Amino acid sequence: MQDMLVQVEPLIPALRRYARSLVRDRVAADDLVQDCLERAVSRWYQRRDGNVRSWLFSILHNLAVDQFRRSASRGSHVPIDERDENEFGEAAAQEQKLMYQDVLNKLAKLPRDQQAVLLLVAVEDLSYADAAKVLDIPVGTVMSRLSRARERLQQELERPSIGAAGNIVSIRSARE
Repeated sequence: MQDMLVQVEPLIPALRRYARSLVRDRVAADDLVQDCLERAVSRWYQRRDGNVRSWLFSILHNLAVDQFRRSASRGSHVPIDERDENEFGEAAAQEQKLMYQDVLNKLAKLPRDQQAVLLLVAVEDLSYADAAKVLDIPVGTVMSRLSRARERLQQELERPSIGAAGNIVSIRSARE
């Protein structure tokens, strides 16, 4: 048990980061990480003598995919009575937050397979081989999806956001 704790505990912040980037909800991400850790503890004996980090990310990724499939089939549910009204809308406090949100929104437009590869390699700093293990795909597929994801995200970032175009006011002459 102590061996497991020593190997797993330092990985929890990275798991939380990856979960939050996947589900984009702090509470749901924490639940996802907890489910991942529960599964890892209960199946610790099943792990191979490989990289514990990629094994945990595989568990987390597979749980997230299962969750996406379930929610897609039944739709989203927001209990309005249990939420604070500030959770439904939030004014931008500064330009940095707007840019950050814009990047997240454009990242969310990527197909899930490209999104997962980009997050694992670029954000979580997994090697191509480890990302391939997590996603259970060949390394070449990781490289091609990553290339397409980077290219598509760059195109999205160079394109003005929809909200930005709506904020432009044309000035007309008084003589018209």
